[in-house]
Amino acid sequence: MTAPLLTLHQAVVARGRRAVLHVPHLEVFPREVLTVIGPNGAGKTTLLLALAALLPLQQGELRFRGRPVTPTRALAYRRRIAVVLQEPLLLRGSVYDNVALGLRLRGLREPDLQARIQPWLRRLHIEHLAQRPARRLSGGEARRVSLARALVLQPDILFLDEPFNALDTPTRNQLLGDLQALFQAEGITAVYITHDFGEALALGQRVAVVMDGRLQQVGTPQQVFSAPRDVRVARFVGVETVLPGQVVQQATGYLRLRLDAGWEMEAVGHLPPGARVYACLRPDQITVWRAEPPQASSARNRCRGRVQQLTPLGPVVKVVVDCHGGTVVAHVTQPSAASLGLAVGVPVWLTFKASAVHLIPR
Repeated sequence: MTAPLLTLHQAVVARGRRAVLHVPHLEVFPREVLTVIGPNGAGKTTLLLALAALLPLQQGELRFRGRPVTPTRALAYRRRIAVVLQEPLLLRGSVYDNVALGLRLRGLREPDLQARIQPWLRRLHIEHLAQRPARRLSGGEARRVSLARALVLQPDILFLDEPFNALDTPTRNQLLGDLQALFQAEGITAVYITHDFGEALALGQRVAVVMDGRLQQVGTPQQVFSAPRDVRVARFVGVETVLPGQVVQQATGYLRLRLDAGWEMEAVGHLPPGARVYACLRPDQITVWRAEPPQASSARNRCRGRVQQLTPLGPVVKVVVDCHGGTVVAHVTQPSAASLGLAVGVPVWLTFKASAVHLIPR
């Protein structure tokens, strides 16, 4: 396996006397984008600042290329990285002057400056803005300048703290697409902080979840979003159905569960009878029917209930169903909701596969 470029081990960050971040172990590998997600105030920015050696560790160790980043080596390490914060923080002067700032501080002069700067102005589609005053830019343009100022330094690691926060959706989507293409083309190593699941899925080869100042889970997007480690992570990543129950039977890789709500379902797993679990379902894994669904189906689970709530969410409708005292949430498209005649109080059937059920021990 490739050796990690950056490692944070047994780290604790404190503010005053209070520990605000605990990280047992976290690695960043060359040419990967690690996205860090979590609710507001979870400690995501604190983690980024710790990884960038901009916040001291109360205990633990930060290693870069296998060597400890000690106080005497911190400055040399910071010269190998670049940080892009939520606010662009552009200075007076032109766009060109802002992008050139870090290179000038490192002693580069014309024409070396132009040779380094012009390619990044082109890649970020701001070449035509080179002589415009930086403080007369739109929000999206300012973000592009901030990215160019960081990338022109050719950092070993790029740290980004919600760089597209507060931008309108079209501008954010365009920037996200451009950044994704740059990451892939240039093989950039990055740590990207976000609370947006779409950004995390689009950019990250791996995802780290931070909640209440603790690193809760790290894995591929598929692992984190489809197999969350605990209920709190599950709810945060969009698992809207969490039903407590108990394993009552195991056979050939399938489990039969009896839910506390009183009905049974099948799941894939290898837990012993008597094990207490939470059965988790993502809303896009559930099919809603008005009539009783056909028996000849790969969906081994079905339950009957009544619609409790309907909430439009753009192209889909969130359907909350009471199934014998257990609340199940499904998403259906707007046309499907209309054709099914869904309304509060309407009886419906729900079906889902055994493989769609993710089990968390309780």
